[in-house]
Amino acid sequence: MQYLFDTPIPAPWLLADIMTLLVTLVVIVFIVEKSKHPIPVLLEGFAFVILYASIFENFAVVNGWYVYGRSLLMIGDVPLSVPLIEMDVLLMGIWLLDKMDFPAWCKPLIVGMLGMLLDFSLDPVAVNQIFTANGLTSGRWTWLIQPEMVNIYQIPVYNFGGWMLIMLYSTTFVLLGRAWFKRSGYKPVVGYVYPFLAMILSLIAMVSPLSQFLLWLAPVGTKGSKTEWIMLAFHLVFPAVLLAVFWRGRMKAPVTLKGDYGVFAVFVLLPLSNILFAIAGGFTQVLWLVLLSSFLLWGLLGLIYYAGRRQSNQSLQINQGD
Repeated sequence: MQYLFDTPIPAPWLLADIMTLLVTLVVIVFIVEKSKHPIPVLLEGFAFVILYASIFENFAVVNGWYVYGRSLLMIGDVPLSVPLIEMDVLLMGIWLLDKMDFPAWCKPLIVGMLGMLLDFSLDPVAVNQIFTANGLTSGRWTWLIQPEMVNIYQIPVYNFGGWMLIMLYSTTFVLLGRAWFKRSGYKPVVGYVYPFLAMILSLIAMVSPLSQFLLWLAPVGTKGSKTEWIMLAFHLVFPAVLLAVFWRGRMKAPVTLKGDYGVFAVFVLLPLSNILFAIAGGFTQVLWLVLLSSFLLWGLLGLIYYAGRRQSNQSLQINQGD
């Protein structure tokens, strides 16, 4: 497929790509430095990008759901930055939740919610970063939707639930793979195999009828119908209920800026960059949504950070009392 632009990449697109690459580099360094088993975790990320996200994103482009503008690095018709952002959310989301005293079965839904909140700041900005060259006009990415389809600023409602599913499936199979790796006594061969198997299974789940049910209640509902709003509300509210019921501020270990800098790079810097792009681009119509989603994400991260500090202080006081 010929690039949309033969001229240099528009500056906002280029800056967004560079920002994603820098954050991903921080995540990779963080994993190498902090993870007990860095090679399997890095393979999780590699397999996610190559066998899961990139294949599905290219599938969506081929099927005419959306198109992307030119990017610094492409995988087929998809900017590499898109699966990299999703990979960063997956790996750092799991890292964050592993520090919380929280049932394992809840984690995929919470990682999915983190991805949705980030996407609410990302997509409204990206679709408004529109440039024209050689007589062709495109946003950083553009959804090809019919006027009657329910949407949020020309983005299908199901897109945000789609982030839940991308994270839900991959987190589920990664956690199962890590459990297998642990039960094996951390045999290297298992650590090399499970990341790829996990992402193949995730891709199968993503294109299964289950996804259509979780996005628009198929076969009762149809794509583009109001049932997408029902499922979007479910994907936002249900994880929040799980946090309120099963977490309640209990931590296995505190979250710190120095010890968990990869988490803050993904969930603070990426939304912040989206806010700056929205302000610089004059996208006043969507700015409220970008700010709201970012503040919700930062608020949740702040609660987790505060819960760890409070629990550490309580433990210190108990020890001093002894």
